[in-house]
Formats: sequence, C-alpha cells, structure tokens
Amino acid sequence: MNGTGARPGPARLWHLGAIARILWLDTGAGKGAWARLSELILLARLVRAGKVHVLPARVAGTRGFIIRDGARIHALYTHPRARRQGIGSRLLAEAQTCASRLELWTGQDNVTARAFYVRHGFYPARFSNGLGNDDGLPDVQMIWERNAP
Repeated sequence: MNGTGARPGPARLWHLGAIARILWLDTGAGKGAWARLSELILLARLVRAGKVHVLPARVAGTRGFIIRDGARIHALYTHPRARRQGIGSRLLAEAQTCASRLELWTGQDNVTARAFYVRHGFYPARFSNGLGNDDGLPDVQMIWERNAP
C-alpha cells in the first residue's frame, strides 16, 4: 500500500472543496450549477454531522472519503490519481473497526466495486431492479458482518 501513513479521520468544513471535486470527477459530468450547489449544501451538513471521514494527502487536498451513517455506507470515493493505493481499503477498514455490521448498495454492473467489497468481507444480500435508487439502474445490497463465517 502506498501512501503517507495518514490515518482516516473526521472531515472538516475545509475539506469540503476536495470532497466535492472527488465526487464530481466520478458523478458530476453534465451537472448544472444548482445541482452542484445542492450537493455542496448536503455535503456540508454531512461533514458537520460527523458522517464523513477523509484520508488526507500529506501536502494538500484529500485522497478519498467515506460517508457513513451508522451501519449504512452512502458513499466511498477516491481521487482518480490516488486509486490502487489502498485508500479505499483504509477508509473501509476504519469503518469496520467502528461497526459490527455495514451495508451499502452498488450497481449490479459495477464489477470492480463488487469485487472490492467481496475482498473486504462483504456479501451480496439483495438485488433490486433500480426503481428505488437515483440512477434507476439495477443494484445490489452488500453486507459485512464482523463475525460472519
């Protein structure tokens, strides 16, 4: 694992710009100004509520973040230039030390994400046709339990 040895920790409002940039690099193509503003407001609320943890870079910025509310992981993203460096694994491991159970939804067609979560002890629990998610695409609920066989 490459990296600076930094540990994941709670995001602060000054991380907001870096968190938003990472998110928009994956999801922001074609989003208008109002959509981005709405996301910034939501991200700021989540940061203030302590639901966002980041892995900071040594020099500047943030290399990745996770948004978690109790057992539910809402988002896990790494900066494209920081992928394949163990950042997602470190963020997920930190969440696993704080919980006995975690759950999340990811796209059924997102083979890379599904394999990542399986490597970290998650298993597929439910499949949906996508009617209940923002993208309207089929997804799968993945669950991790500390004492699962």
